[in-house]
Amino acid sequence: MEKIRAAVILAIFLIVTLILIPWQWLGVTLGLPHARTFPHRYHRFVARLFGIRIRVIGALPRQAVLMVANHTGWLDIVVFSAVAPISFVAKSEVGTWPFFGTLARLQRTVFVERTRRSRTGAARDSIAARLAEGDTLVLFPEGTSSDGNAVLPFKSALLGAAESVLADGHHVTVHPVSTAYTSSHGIPMVREARPLYAWYGDMELVPHLWEALKAGPLDVVVQFHQPLSLDGMDRKELARAAEEVVRAGQARALAGLA
Repeated sequence: MEKIRAAVILAIFLIVTLILIPWQWLGVTLGLPHARTFPHRYHRFVARLFGIRIRVIGALPRQAVLMVANHTGWLDIVVFSAVAPISFVAKSEVGTWPFFGTLARLQRTVFVERTRRSRTGAARDSIAARLAEGDTLVLFPEGTSSDGNAVLPFKSALLGAAESVLADGHHVTVHPVSTAYTSSHGIPMVREARPLYAWYGDMELVPHLWEALKAGPLDVVVQFHQPLSLDGMDRKELARAAEEVVRAGQARALAGLA
């Protein structure tokens, strides 16, 4: 039955997505208002289709924000997009992926070359420009995804975008957000089960998507923590402070305390 369920879900996902791609492409190409908000409505549908139950703790930001969060894999894209109208900061390779790269571009993702330090300044400027326009962006400062059981060290390079926007006179906040995959089929998830949903290391995307759909419904806790002030803090201090908050938030949720 789990294979039949997964096949039906995957078929519906592909059919609906292929039908809606031209609509979002038109919005992005012509700069129409729905280009920002439509991915949010689409991913709310995808979350329900995949059986992802999201519990939000804390207040969602109401202004231009750079969210910094831990990263567990492709499911984070669905979760964050279902919670609020946002765009992502992603490594440039994502834009070259078949199908999923197209979806990323249609969500107005900011692509950056993390492996080339010479391009860090250009990436930071791109992020700063989008924040100045009033967009909300999600950055995963770990630089990679994890198995969902712990938070990896945050890298500070791209957090300099917040400093750039502030220097230009625009108001922007850095908002730590922690995510935790807590239950499967309503039963608390053990450490060994979390990699069924976490996509990391050298896992192939499509086979992992299939296995995650077969694994069934899951519960995710998304916690919006208090925004961090940039006053008197450089990007490295900001990265350390955000990492500490996010790590503590994930640990509480995984322990059932959030």
